Amino acid sequence: MKNQNRKYINHSTAGYTLTELLVVLVILGLIMGLVAPRLLGQIGGAQSKTASAQVQNLASAVEFFHLDTGRYPTSSEGLQVLVSNSGGIEGWNGPYLKGSKLPNDPWKNPYIYELRANGQFVIRTLGADNKEGGDGKNKDHEATS
Repeated sequence: MKNQNRKYINHSTAGYTLTELLVVLVILGLIMGLVAPRLLGQIGGAQSKTASAQVQNLASAVEFFHLDTGRYPTSSEGLQVLVSNSGGIEGWNGPYLKGSKLPNDPWKNPYIYELRANGQFVIRTLGADNKEGGDGKNKDHEATS
């Protein structure tokens, strides 16, 4: 006698076939291929906007330093003088930036500060490629007095 209680599984409805799984993976790959470049482009744009805002913030801090001391930081003092008065500068009323450390640009490079011979300063970052010129994420950002 056959066992009447034995259950048989219909293998055609038991799960997904390899073909169905491959189709789903191909569709997901196409979607990621279309969406990922747009997302990465937005990240680069955000870094560029952050760099521009930080350059302007540093320029404002240099102006506050100038109001307190009557001069701009020298090129050798650099931006470090905005967070600590290690040289005993008369009139220094800082720190002029939050925290005790200077921020780096969004690409982990230090901001460049230079006091020019005409008495004006320039603060800049060279963008993602860390080279002069460029556009998009490689665009240089600069603030001057």
